Amino acid sequence: MIEGVKVKELKIIPDERGRLMEILRNDDDMFEKFGQVYMTTALPGVVKAWHHHKIQTDNFTCIKGAMRLGLYDAREDSPTFGEVGEYVISLESPLLVQIPPGVYHGFKCISDEEAVVINTVTEPYNCENPDEYREDPNREDIDFDWNK
Repeated sequence: MIEGVKVKELKIIPDERGRLMEILRNDDDMFEKFGQVYMTTALPGVVKAWHHHKIQTDNFTCIKGAMRLGLYDAREDSPTFGEVGEYVISLESPLLVQIPPGVYHGFKCISDEEAVVINTVTEPYNCENPDEYREDPNREDIDFDWNK
């Protein structure tokens, strides 16, 4: 596993009215601080990758459809520098994946329906000075195949 990445198995609690799933609580071991919560989506087969942050920590989960989350450790001082990781996240396999600064990440919608992703981040988005650095999803130096 990539150094600093944390994974929490989420529990879905069903009843006769529907379902409830806690994603992140301020008393979780992996909680750092609150910046904002946002939702993003991808249509079937669409890849949204790669990007990373210098300050922000991300906390990803998928609440509809399914996503294949890819990770690449680009931190030269990390013991796992150059390693890749991946997680498949859906309501059938609910996970929260925490991604530290410097770890490239992206996802692909692998379901037949739109994937809906919730990200709880440690920093609010700053449109004048965004902490987001985008990379080509098919970088040859990253050993990750989005077509799997």
